[in-house]
Amino acid sequence: MEQKKPFYITTAIAYASRKPHIGNSYDIVLADMIARYKRMTGYDVYFMTGSDEHGQKIEDIAKEQGISPKEYVDGTAALIREQWDCLNTTYDKFIRTTDDDHEKVVQKIFKKLYEQGDIYKSEYEGKYCIPCESFFTASQLVDGKCPDCGRDVTDAKEEAYFLKLSKYQDDLMKYYEENPDFFRPIARKAEMVNNFLKPGLSDLCVSRSSFKWGVPVEFDDRHVIYVWIDALSNYITGLGYDPDGSSERFETYWPADLHVIGKDIVRFHTIYWPIILMALGLPLPKQVLGHPWLLSGEDKMSKSRGNVLYADQLVNRFGADAVRYYLLSEMPYANDGTITYESFITKFNADLANTLGNLVNRSIAMTNKYFGGTVNAPAEMTDPLDIELYEVAADTLKNYTALMEEYRNADAADAIMTLAKRCNKYIDETAPWVLAKDEAQKARLETVLYNLLECIRMLGVMLTPFIPSACASIAAQLQVSEDAMTLNSLGARTASFIVGEATPLFARIDAAKVLAEIEAEQQAAAKAAEAAETPAIEPFKEEICYDDAMKIDLRVAKVVACEPIKKAKKLLKLTLDDGSGTERTVASGIAKFYKPEDLIGRSVVLVANLKPAVLCGVESCGMILAADSVKEDGTEDVKVLFVDGLAPGSTIR
Repeated sequence: MEQKKPFYITTAIAYASRKPHIGNSYDIVLADMIARYKRMTGYDVYFMTGSDEHGQKIEDIAKEQGISPKEYVDGTAALIREQWDCLNTTYDKFIRTTDDDHEKVVQKIFKKLYEQGDIYKSEYEGKYCIPCESFFTASQLVDGKCPDCGRDVTDAKEEAYFLKLSKYQDDLMKYYEENPDFFRPIARKAEMVNNFLKPGLSDLCVSRSSFKWGVPVEFDDRHVIYVWIDALSNYITGLGYDPDGSSERFETYWPADLHVIGKDIVRFHTIYWPIILMALGLPLPKQVLGHPWLLSGEDKMSKSRGNVLYADQLVNRFGADAVRYYLLSEMPYANDGTITYESFITKFNADLANTLGNLVNRSIAMTNKYFGGTVNAPAEMTDPLDIELYEVAADTLKNYTALMEEYRNADAADAIMTLAKRCNKYIDETAPWVLAKDEAQKARLETVLYNLLECIRMLGVMLTPFIPSACASIAAQLQVSEDAMTLNSLGARTASFIVGEATPLFARIDAAKVLAEIEAEQQAAAKAAEAAETPAIEPFKEEICYDDAMKIDLRVAKVVACEPIKKAKKLLKLTLDDGSGTERTVASGIAKFYKPEDLIGRSVVLVANLKPAVLCGVESCGMILAADSVKEDGTEDVKVLFVDGLAPGSTIR
């Protein structure tokens, strides 16, 4: 048996800061389509995806939620997998950058590059975008903001390790020239050369010391290894690469045949990643496909804009095949695509329900009605309509193959639907229901139905990478073998068909009804969100008289010292200047929300005449005022009432 040629395909690993939206999901669907197509053409495919789980943003989010970063990314990694799985994707491995084997090899990679002089220690000072985890010079900013995401940046200055990019710049340019197919689309090459290589590469910061959530540098644990070496290395660690000796899988599949990524991270995959590989002495990827973005209407998807759609949300309403087909047929090769509920339903009804669904249902139903489900291939093809139909089919297959090899999935989908439309026209031209009325036309009727079923088989094969479940249904209704649903099988016609029961593939959507349902759901969700933003308050206490209220002595007090109380996780011991000339001590349950240094020097509101009480061994003489509320995520939030600028002892009335 001939050994299959390996084909290694990856997606960008999703950042585990939140649930990925439908635009993020295009990566995995596009890669899955390519992987399925390559398997159909006889390749031994290894398909890897995963999640990028380190960094300051995740550390900050976890801290806000009062959980560890690992607990947080365990949850978001599961969400990512749920989104990928609901889209019926066939990845072979889901790698997480918190996997022990990945982290250990990343440490070895960093150490190897350091020891051979490609990484050195220095100091970084510049602009940093936390959401993008990217450093920029002031000249790279756009209107003072991050050039990639448009958000605010912060000043950053810290000790760091750097990778010598400039050392490999000439080698990288040479690789570009010797490998013209490295970039897809080819326009991405000009962007990289003109914007980064020609101006000259600055050395790349590859460690951080201002946060801890990352892979520690083995020989300097004050630093964590930064995203470029950590996240990008997943493409080789996931195969079993190790500087001390790699696995058989790595030797089989590396270099990658294709990295599928969004256009916003082309720089990282065509400059930083190749240079890291050069420094490691490894072959470079054969090709990088930087696909465009999927926009919500005219805008990039953003939670703040309220225009985010999620894969599971769409799959639950329309089905995985419908979502896959929309993404793959509506996303242009080089320009951004768009998605709205209106455009989705229009596309669904036009292509899947009307063109393909009707064709399959009518053809199989007529075969059962007029021939008991069995038709045979004609001895010869003489009718001009038949000849033209097969010419269109042959041209479609040729165009489809060329387009799929170039990853032009939207154009390939158009070519397939052109054949499906021609088949529907063929039904109108031959009018099988009229032929059925004339016994003398029985042979002609059988030929017509056979031709339709044979074209449907072709459509089912070509559409398998797009809508696999529907194509499995087509194969079941045609009752053909797996061998008959391969690209190689399309070189010869089937001898006969014995079809099963006609089963609708896609039911037409009532656009007005569904859009009204969606609008009602969105309004209900908006109301629920608005209600959630209005915090529930504790019931008001019983009324008291004026004289009782005047008994409470509220004074300004300045915090002169503050420290934790041993064995009391919630309490801080505050030493206060209340203006009396004698310091007093107050124990306050705010340790979860404030550090001692946050309070020292601040002026607070003191209940000065509260009866002393002993708390965890500390006599607390009074109480400071704070507001207690519940955040959107359900966690408690406490804010101390500060009155800075007022003299200690001042009365508050």
